[in-house]
Amino acid sequence: MKPAPVIRYLDTHKSFKRPVLSGVNLEIHEGEMFALFGPSGTGKSVLLKTTIGLVVPDRGDVEVRGESLYHGARGILDTVRKQVGYVFQYAALFDSMTVYDNVEMGLPEDRLRRMPKTEVARAVWDALELVNLDPREVMSVLPAELSGGMKKRVGIARAIVGRPRILLWDEPTTGLDPVNTAAIERLIRRLSRELRVTSVLVTHDVEGALWMCGRVAMLEGGSIRFCGTPDEFQTEADPVVRAFVDRAAAEAALDVVEMS
Repeated sequence: MKPAPVIRYLDTHKSFKRPVLSGVNLEIHEGEMFALFGPSGTGKSVLLKTTIGLVVPDRGDVEVRGESLYHGARGILDTVRKQVGYVFQYAALFDSMTVYDNVEMGLPEDRLRRMPKTEVARAVWDALELVNLDPREVMSVLPAELSGGMKKRVGIARAIVGRPRILLWDEPTTGLDPVNTAAIERLIRRLSRELRVTSVLVTHDVEGALWMCGRVAMLEGGSIRFCGTPDEFQTEADPVVRAFVDRAAAEAALDVVEMS
């Protein structure tokens, strides 16, 4: 028996100046690492953001643990947000705030008000250690003093400090060189297992995600073109999927050549 779905996208539609999501139907299961692929501009990040209300669908719904976010009980969105950690593209740190203050922002407000300062400090400290940063060296510095890879790690620390049950990763390796990309991907895999969370990963790094994830999907033309295992994805006969796989493999090979 397959695990119950943690996240369900139900005929999810969203348009801006043009249709971006045109009826997405997809289920994410408890405890899995799931990757979402697709060409640029196909709505991958938009779909991810509907999971916590950063983007509101024009039609359809999103369910988290059986609760409707857009047609359910009042306040359910706030409840869901407390269970979800979101890793933003380019880390999205606040430049005028220290690393400590940036990570602290990941704690739900109502919980933060009840926590003693020593408990908050311990939570921030532990989150930084989990992402392989030395709290003594980084807690008091500003983001401008950090390397790109360190900023990514601080963004991840902010997402996990509240110990969420779901982690949403929005292009977590964008802007990194291949070495740092591989390091962040190893960190994503380790954290997903150690924290026992459900992870949904939006990424352009197809090779890395195929190594990390148990299932993958491809978004194309506003809907899900493919959903299955990494092996099934790599051997899929659909010409649109096949072209995407071949292009991703060629780009990965080029990265290897450039590193050598």
